[in-house]
Amino acid sequence: MWARLVSYVFHPLLMPTYLFSLLAWALPTSMEPIRPDQHLKFIFFIFIVTFLLPFLNVGIFKAFGTIRSFSLPERKERLIPFSFISVIYVVVTYLFHSQTQMNLNDNFLKFMVIIDMLVIVATVTTFFFKVSVHTISAWGIIGMMVPLTKISQMNTLFYPTIGFIILAGIIMSARLQVGAHSSREVMWGSVLGLATSVAGMLILF
Repeated sequence: MWARLVSYVFHPLLMPTYLFSLLAWALPTSMEPIRPDQHLKFIFFIFIVTFLLPFLNVGIFKAFGTIRSFSLPERKERLIPFSFISVIYVVVTYLFHSQTQMNLNDNFLKFMVIIDMLVIVATVTTFFFKVSVHTISAWGIIGMMVPLTKISQMNTLFYPTIGFIILAGIIMSARLQVGAHSSREVMWGSVLGLATSVAGMLILF
């Protein structure tokens, strides 16, 4: 029961919302050029476009019989939904750039690009073998938080980063407990998530 609850609460599509909520609280400057008084509105918008919109998209696939379950237990079932989700994330990032005049000098857009990279890596990998997207997303966030903790002059992200590393371990255990993935799939997810986000941070920051 606890493992399913952890899997639902820390669903990969919710991770961008958690990440930006944490950054807005612990390191507001990382959200630039978004002003602090606009953080809540942007986080709500992020929730809509990175969780609700993709979730509804998967729901449509289930309604039409393209997939059998929201949990997508089979690798081949994941290909079409993951591809559509990748398109949604990239389009949303592009709209942020084109409609708000943000560019890669702005922290917020840099994080969106790294999130896009994680989604695309998860999608491309799924064409070859099944991998835990829960662990890709969890370790992807850690791969962003660790460099931020190092380069930030404030220590406000240190304890949240430690907490998230512990949480990632819990998420990995949960995915094994519910039988959704093998230990190999979970470990590959953590490696891909960490490597992708660290590479993104090194390139963009």
